[in-house]
Amino acid sequence: MEKTPSHHASLSNMHQTVSVAKGSRWKRVFAFFGPAYLVSVGYMDPGNWATDIEGGARFGYALVWVLLMSNLMAVLLQTLSARLGIVTGRDLAQACRDNYPAPIAYMLWFLAEIAIAACDLAEVLGTAIGINLLFHFPLLWGVVIAGFDTFLLLLIQNFGVRKFEAFIVTLVATIGGCFIVELFLSKPEIDMVAKGLAPSLPEGALFVAIGIIGATVMPHNLYLHSSLVQTRAIEPTPEGKRSAAKYNFIDSVVALNAAFFVNAAILVLAASTFHKNGIVVTELQQAHELISPLLGTTLAGTLFAIALLAAGQSSTLTGTLAGQIIMEGFLHFKMRPFLRRLITRMVAIIPAIWVLVQVGESGTYQLLIVSQVVLSLQLPFAIIPLIHFTADKHLMGEFANKRMVIWASWIVASIIIALNVKLVVDKVTEVFASSDSIFLKTGMFIGGVMLVLLLAYITIKPFLDRNARGKQRKSTFTMLEEGATLELDTPSYQRIGVTVAFSDSDKKVLSEACLLAKHHNAVLYLFHVVEGVGGVVYGGAAFDAEAREDEIYLHRVAEAVTATGIQTHCYLGFGDVPKAIVKLSKEHEIEFLVMGGHGHRGLWDILFGATISPVRHELSIPMLIVR
Repeated sequence: MEKTPSHHASLSNMHQTVSVAKGSRWKRVFAFFGPAYLVSVGYMDPGNWATDIEGGARFGYALVWVLLMSNLMAVLLQTLSARLGIVTGRDLAQACRDNYPAPIAYMLWFLAEIAIAACDLAEVLGTAIGINLLFHFPLLWGVVIAGFDTFLLLLIQNFGVRKFEAFIVTLVATIGGCFIVELFLSKPEIDMVAKGLAPSLPEGALFVAIGIIGATVMPHNLYLHSSLVQTRAIEPTPEGKRSAAKYNFIDSVVALNAAFFVNAAILVLAASTFHKNGIVVTELQQAHELISPLLGTTLAGTLFAIALLAAGQSSTLTGTLAGQIIMEGFLHFKMRPFLRRLITRMVAIIPAIWVLVQVGESGTYQLLIVSQVVLSLQLPFAIIPLIHFTADKHLMGEFANKRMVIWASWIVASIIIALNVKLVVDKVTEVFASSDSIFLKTGMFIGGVMLVLLLAYITIKPFLDRNARGKQRKSTFTMLEEGATLELDTPSYQRIGVTVAFSDSDKKVLSEACLLAKHHNAVLYLFHVVEGVGGVVYGGAAFDAEAREDEIYLHRVAEAVTATGIQTHCYLGFGDVPKAIVKLSKEHEIEFLVMGGHGHRGLWDILFGATISPVRHELSIPMLIVR
């Protein structure tokens, strides 16, 4: 059962409030179902609409592959973000504050706030446009009305995390349902959609493609997800964290694929209506006005407006939470939730009102696209720290990223940085060629240099820190002065495991294990693995004659060991020997493992199988190999 937080509870006060009590697999999946959906709404916000519509209207189905690539990037990065929060109990903003010097952390905070402002600007404008299309209110009034989502957030959040998640999922379902109908009405060319999955970049599409990436892989979502996963009251054990990471991965894949469907549907809709008819769309309002005549029904326009309003409202709610997390995490500064959310919303509303007054409604569409490019430019400053933290064994322990994940993460980061560099170089070249302002050029140059230096610092420093830790470990003995004594830790083991193979080596193995057990006054755990067909195929479910015989003999061995004065337990494993030994050792929390070594290597390992090597790679406890 979920605990209901107190009035004006902040997100941090909602951590560990959602029970994930053991039950059926589906109940556990459902218990973790939710955080990724709060994140996914940021992947289908009005900024996405703007880039998706422009991409489909200008280039047809050619950029579908960009959406697919962005979705794969998002799944990878959001999974890393969730793992960071689950394992460390710290969100990405807090981890940055903990691991970077204060000036660098403040710079990262400032850039994150810029990303939040750009995101909020898009969401407020999208909500305002949705209100304008549905109720014909002036766009300026819509912006003001959009500001009241702060009160809505406070109201919903007071009912608890699960109620808030259910509300967001309902909005996501509304968006998806609207676009299912829109796709049915537009009748897209399926073969052209399939061709759009092949990478290609038409001339002039780079700016839109980067906008799509920025709108899909959003930096503030990485901060948000690492905090939201901490609302689940998981067991603070390796197994509890491992289980939470697995179920959150399922949650992320399902939710982000739903977001991919919505984005793909918007782009395909624009391609099958606007691009097909040679229409260049420059505003969401224009898309709304044209979609009904092109599809032959007013229902299309109504569904478009409803989905846009749902997208804007849902993303503003989660964007506000992200702003709260970033402020608290980087600055360690807390204020009343109402005031904090009001400030976050004002950061978006004030620029939106200013643009409407100065530029008018005609400038809102391009502003949406520019906001997404700003998000993309900020992405490396969130992604690189995330990759470093989740790959750090000192921070993550056994949950640190494997080599393949590390390489994939750096490839994703490299692609994003390369695209951004290309975009920045092109735009800066245009400005330098068209402007005579020395102040503008100087400012752009200094700003660019500062960003490059900051990016280089956050990229290189963690490598240097890990290298320094490694050197410190290696130099422990060389730092001793001549004649100095070495202070050694005296380990104490209470649970010693020993593998029994029913072979001639058992006597030596048991002798060493018994000596250790007596020295430490420890309990001895005897493990034997049943390797027969029954054990391999059915595991412990099939207790055949071989298993019964092995059990009887193992109990005899245990009785003989107990007779020496050592408390002894015995357990059978089944199937693959290394995996079974690892499983038994973890289940019984073994602190020291004694195993018999067969002494063969090379070809003989291939023929008869190797046991010790895979076991030692899976277990992080001391081991004694007896030959």
